[in-house]
Order: sequence, then structure tokens, then C-alpha cells
Amino acid sequence: MSKKITVSKAIGEALHEEMVRDEKVFIMGEDMAVMGNVFAITKGFLEEFGPLRVIDTPISEEGFCGMAVGAAMRGLRPVVELMYNDFATVAADPILNQAAKMRYMTGGQCNIPMVLRCPMGSGRRNAGQHSQSLENFFCHFPGLKVIAPCTAKDAKGLIKAAIRDDDPVVSMEHKLLYAKKEEIPEEEYIIPLGVADVKREGKDLTIISWSREVNFSLEAAETLAKEGIDVEVLDLRTLVPLDWEAIKASVSKTHNVIIVSEEVKRGSYAGEISAQIAEELFDELDAPVERVCGLNIVSPFSPTLEDKNFPHPEDIVAAVKRVLNK
Repeated sequence: MSKKITVSKAIGEALHEEMVRDEKVFIMGEDMAVMGNVFAITKGFLEEFGPLRVIDTPISEEGFCGMAVGAAMRGLRPVVELMYNDFATVAADPILNQAAKMRYMTGGQCNIPMVLRCPMGSGRRNAGQHSQSLENFFCHFPGLKVIAPCTAKDAKGLIKAAIRDDDPVVSMEHKLLYAKKEEIPEEEYIIPLGVADVKREGKDLTIISWSREVNFSLEAAETLAKEGIDVEVLDLRTLVPLDWEAIKASVSKTHNVIIVSEEVKRGSYAGEISAQIAEELFDELDAPVERVCGLNIVSPFSPTLEDKNFPHPEDIVAAVKRVLNK
């Protein structure tokens, strides 16, 4: 049996089910309790679970992320939301220097079972400080695991796995996916971290992507199919740990690759994956790997300019044709 719900509802279900299952799980962030989250993800949670497990925080990201690290060290399982992933820069020390490194620096004596939920991405006219895609920022630091789902099913299954994981997990959630409705199973399920998903099979070229750009990649693949070009779309779902075996299998089949992400192209995680493919799968390639990413600019407030700031299906189509010399 299945049901059709939004991505935001699926995330809310994941949080609710895990809070019911394990009393050590609690959530906190700005406007998470009384307001029920700016995207209505935790509406009603305060009334059900009370103020000790659903916590409204001050506008102090460094403070409440530090609190979450301390709570995790004491055996609790905090799920923290940054209203926008951009604000992780304010909380860099507790996230990158404490949460990411504590398990290693204590010789495994101290785990940090913490989830950091990070709404990200362009398209809502939120301007430069509220529109970034910072997955490369988190992926750079050993000790953090990073997920970036594009569907309601994946979001629910991955977040449940993240909450149960004994390491800190960053959940990158594109804001424009929250309202997207999709079918998910009615029964409980978990999607393991580190397992990519082939969203569309093909033989001519592999598109590697994650989050919202997976949907754009699928649209591009349908357009290309009408012209006789058969594209495979590989949704990484988890960025760290990276499912290298899935990448290797797909590249070894199609021998052509583009990597699509919304992040700024310079210093992007797409560049890291591209480099790894070039280093380890060079003999499998018929052409250089191409990246299709956001522009190297501050995200504009202007709708016309912002819409040019991240890849659209037509940009992906053009990149595929360039790689295939079509």
C-alpha cells in the first residue's frame, strides 16, 4: 500500500515516527515549536511531545548547535534545524570542529548521534544570504555524513536512517521540493545511508545528480529520448559516504558523464566527484566529464537573474549534446 504526500509531510512523518519510537530523540530550532516550523513540518509536535522535546531556540545558531553536540555526547539524539543552510557558517565551530571530530578525537568513546537539517537552494527569491547550496561545505569535513534526497520516499527513509545513525548527519533539503507530492509506502521503511539510486536507466551517458537537480535531469532525459539519446540518471541520495560502486557501474556502462548540481561551480562537490572519476575511471571515459552547476555569483534577488543562476533542464540537454558531440 502507498499514499501520496508532500516531501515536507514525509519529513514530518519521519521525525514523528522516530520521536515515538525513541524518547531520546528531540527536535529544536528557530520556530520549530509554537509555529510548527516555517514549512509546517513540525506542526502539532509541541502539543504531543511537550517543550522538553520540541524546543524553540533563540536566533543563535552557534549556541543551539553547541547545545545539540553536548546533548548528543550525553546520549540523546537531537535533530536540529537551521532555518537556512546558509546559517551553518555562523555555527561552524560546533558543527565542523566538534560534532565532526569528536568520535575520532576520543578514540571512539564519544559518539555524536545528531542530525542537522538544512533547507537549501535557490528559486524562492530569498537573495544572497538565504539561497545557497552548501553541500560542498559539509562534504569537505571528515566525520560528517551528508544526505540530499529529491523525493518524498527518499527523504523519509534517509532521515529515519540518519536519526538512528551514531554519527552526525547533515540533511540537505531543497526548499522548492517541500511542496512536491509523491507516492511513499504506508508501512515503515528505512533507506540505508550511502546507497545511490538509478532513477532512469540508459546506455549513452550518465547524469550524476542529487536533490532538486535530479528532477531537472529526468526532464532533460525525457527530452533527449525523443531525439534518440538514451540517458541514465543516477541519484546519489547520500553524498557522504559516496556510493562509488554505483558510479563506477554506471560510468562503465555508458562511458560518458555529466554531473549536475545547483551549488556554485567553483569548489563544488561536483568537481570532487569529477576528479575522482577522472583519476580512477579514466579508461572508461569516451569524453571528459562535464559539470553543470550554478554560476560563480552571489544568488540574485531579481527573479529574472535568479532563474539564470542554477541549471535548468535545457542546460542539461545542451551539456549532454556537447559531451556526445550531437
